[in-house]
Amino acid sequence: MAAITASMVAELRAKTDAPMMECKKALTEADGNMEKAEEILRVKLGNKAGKAASRITAEGVVASHIDGNTGALIEVNCETDFVSKNELFGNFCNALAKLVVEHAPADVAALAALPLSMEGFGPTVEDVRKGLIGKIGENMTIRRFKRYAGGGQLATYLHGVRIGVMVEYDGDAVAAKDVAMHIAAMKPVATSSAEVPAELVAKERSIAEQKAAESGKPAEIIAKMVDGAVQKYLKEVSLLDQVFVKAADGKQTVAQYLKGANTTVKGFTLYVVGEGIEKKQDDFAAEVAAQVAAAQKA
Repeated sequence: MAAITASMVAELRAKTDAPMMECKKALTEADGNMEKAEEILRVKLGNKAGKAASRITAEGVVASHIDGNTGALIEVNCETDFVSKNELFGNFCNALAKLVVEHAPADVAALAALPLSMEGFGPTVEDVRKGLIGKIGENMTIRRFKRYAGGGQLATYLHGVRIGVMVEYDGDAVAAKDVAMHIAAMKPVATSSAEVPAELVAKERSIAEQKAAESGKPAEIIAKMVDGAVQKYLKEVSLLDQVFVKAADGKQTVAQYLKGANTTVKGFTLYVVGEGIEKKQDDFAAEVAAQVAAAQKA
């Protein structure tokens, strides 16, 4: 049996918003497996356990650049919110987005090797990054980027510097911009239900099966309950099936809105700064206590 520590309980609570004792029970049942414990809480507590799953745990900027039918969305991370608002850091991020559009690097390593000069630093992106780290006094990393060059029209929407969306479409520019804003707000995982990753569907089906099994109802009823839960999930995370955030009647779907605007969305990319990155949480009291203990031993 794995030892369940206070830090493990705190981490699970931060991810799920579930009560501390429920987190401890779930971790005990899962023998310390964090992912399994989160699933157990989803089964027991429903959507309440997923409220904090999207909490941002790192700082940085999402930047974009479009030149005709070629565009790029990029995320660059730093340590603090203060630096994310720094003009030099912002200029660096914008320059990187432009380089991705112009040179089509294969990956982050290839982007780092491209030529760039800023603030007296260079001659490569990596040299500028290191120079800015020394000048600003904070670490920064290029995390990811997405480049579009398929010939479709492009629209982008940046919500501050923390959320960025790029949409590839055919049709009306205003409609595409509206949909980009919708994506930033509602965070779909795929354009259509058929494109939702199989592993996400399988996970939701597993959770639905466990919850339905607790009902004690006949197998055929349970099967319908599971299918209904999966279909509900697909509608919630599929862009075209979501209710459009600007729908006057509160019912019009994104698909219906796009049809009325004679517009087709071919694909999209959504970046949320720090998504999936666990940020180190400093415990000042613990740090002081450790220093005092060390001093007493000296």
